[in-house]
Amino acid sequence: MSLYQISKLLFQLNRDEALKRAFKSAPQDAIAPFELSEEERRAVLEPDIGLLYVLGVNGQILMHFAAFCGIEWSDYLQRMRDGVKRHGPVRAGIYAMLSGVDEKVAGS
Repeated sequence: MSLYQISKLLFQLNRDEALKRAFKSAPQDAIAPFELSEEERRAVLEPDIGLLYVLGVNGQILMHFAAFCGIEWSDYLQRMRDGVKRHGPVRAGIYAMLSGVDEKVAGS
């Protein structure tokens, strides 16, 4: 897994108009320069917000990518929840889960 590379791609996609145009016209070619695993490529191309979240993509970066893909805010949040249920706990990054998926935490 290459969390840095996928984060770099999504960060640049959020900021670079040329990359946005390239992604819309030929997404596979646009992401080719980034060293992504097959799982990461698939998650970006689908787009699978839940899997990207589980892979460890920062929520701020992911939020902009979801909006770019036309995903509404409430759907974006639900896709992250569904991603944890489907793919398991967040694997890396600042959101890595220290508790079980069904474990209650203080205040909940």
